[in-house]
Amino acid sequence: MKRKRLGVAAALAALASVSAAGGASAADAGFVAVKGTRFVRHGQPYYIAGTNLWYGGYLGAPGAVGRRARLVKELDRLQALGINNVRVLAVSEKTAMKSAVSPATTSAPGQYDEQLLQGLDFLLAELGKRDMTAVLYLNNFWQWSGGMTQYLNWFTGSPAHDPNVSKDYERFMAGNARFYTNDKAQLEYRQVIARIVKRRNSVTGQAYGDDPAIMAWQLANEPRPGNSQATPAEKTVYIKWIADTARYIRGLDAKHMVSSGSEGLAGSAQDAQLYIDAHRAPDIAYLTYHLWPTNWGWFDPKQPATTWDGMMDKSLRYLNQHVDYAKQLGKPIVLEEFGLNRDAGSFDIRSSTAVRDRFYGAVFDLVQQRASAGDPVAGWNFWAWGGAGRAANADYWWKPGNDFVGDPPQEEQGLYSVFDSDAASLKLIGDAARRLHALDGKPGAR
Repeated sequence: MKRKRLGVAAALAALASVSAAGGASAADAGFVAVKGTRFVRHGQPYYIAGTNLWYGGYLGAPGAVGRRARLVKELDRLQALGINNVRVLAVSEKTAMKSAVSPATTSAPGQYDEQLLQGLDFLLAELGKRDMTAVLYLNNFWQWSGGMTQYLNWFTGSPAHDPNVSKDYERFMAGNARFYTNDKAQLEYRQVIARIVKRRNSVTGQAYGDDPAIMAWQLANEPRPGNSQATPAEKTVYIKWIADTARYIRGLDAKHMVSSGSEGLAGSAQDAQLYIDAHRAPDIAYLTYHLWPTNWGWFDPKQPATTWDGMMDKSLRYLNQHVDYAKQLGKPIVLEEFGLNRDAGSFDIRSSTAVRDRFYGAVFDLVQQRASAGDPVAGWNFWAWGGAGRAANADYWWKPGNDFVGDPPQEEQGLYSVFDSDAASLKLIGDAARRLHALDGKPGAR
């Protein structure tokens, strides 16, 4: 029988009509869920002491790309620190941009690298063995995994704009916002979402939708409405995209939470109402925010003595503001990215980390304080775990075949990574994890 072809608009409408009925309660079988302004698991409070391991699916891949033995060791080390959650890139798009990772999960619309998908399977299987969970993000506003930039390249034919080359991030962000209104890009994005969310794990045989090792699906890494001058119309489009996409994911999988991946005010054109409205969507389970003092011009790692106080004032205010937004909405919030440079801005793994450790300590203390006070703080994920990875090149830039570390290919390898040799940082993280886990009555590090 010849199947009738649907137009793009009709196809989007058909995808949007998927029903969420029939799913078991998220509280069943160890799924992380929201109860009031808290995460719960097995009926008990669940706090996130986590890290970013964006490359986890890459390490898990079979064959030449993967490093499964390394992944197992990394997860063992993280578990020993008391880390119970990792934030991971679920899908990447092949691009000609030099500042992007390769290979990619999708080489072209509808064309998937099964080995990389099996890498995600392996990662989830290993997390399940350790009773750890993952947040899986399904797209990227930034170009380092292809992301929205590559979707637009596929469906508009416009050259993929690499801001690492042009240094024009305002132009890049304004252009990337076209993704939200491109029907063909949105149709492909939803087909990718369905491909991942409805996948069956090749290692365990379990459907992703039934896997409690997945804590949440995330729309994208750091989606933005446009650049710093985003218009009211662009903001309205962005809010609707978040609500509609979250509803679509929940229609495919009613057991798992959905989050936005937002940086907070910094990713919302400094518009508090936009940030609040974007997270008001009923299918967005919790708020997210990120903290990047150096990237935002608050701190100069080469002049720490003169820029520290101002940076910390801004950082603590930023952290507290977002917890207060969560209180306003009555939803939990996760600080899912924060980082600072090694001393003097060095990328060298042998350099000291005293200033970064001081920053981490202040962040951990504030989050702990607000959580202990009963505020809707669900935990933290530091950026990022470099583990046993090492920069391979004298200029610290990543090339295909090099180790993966916490810093993606758009950044120098060693910029923000925490390595397994950073003894002082590891002790600090382990202590913070134990304090946070004490709030839910669970042990931290072994």
